[in-house]
Amino acid sequence: MGEFQDIRERLTKLEALFARGATAGERAAAGAALERMQARLEKEGEAETEVKYSLPDIWSVRLFVAICRKHDVKPFRYRRQRRTTVMVRIRKSEFERTVAAEFHTLHQELTTYFAEMVDHLISDVMKSDGNDDNLEQRQIAR
Repeated sequence: MGEFQDIRERLTKLEALFARGATAGERAAAGAALERMQARLEKEGEAETEVKYSLPDIWSVRLFVAICRKHDVKPFRYRRQRRTTVMVRIRKSEFERTVAAEFHTLHQELTTYFAEMVDHLISDVMKSDGNDDNLEQRQIAR
């Protein structure tokens, strides 16, 4: 609890410095320090929670795990969970801002890349269009 009190005292001092800052540079520096301290206070106040991510394929899992490890988040899996399920213990707001944002961006790039590669293989290598819009419809025999 003493640490929170210390952070709150620093915030009060930074707010006063920001209010009376003589130059634009002093106000900018005080404002940046104020934002860092507020973020730290929010981070300290938020508890870690266990979150389960069910991903669509093994490529997504590999990308997700790599990004987690890059940001020092330790992914894990409980015994008997599927290979496409990944668990993490995290502070949700920080995780969404860093890992999840990066994963969504890179996953979209990965999906686009795979779609382009499949289209290339079907059209150039197999000499077909692979279009399933005009497939023959058949009735199921009962």
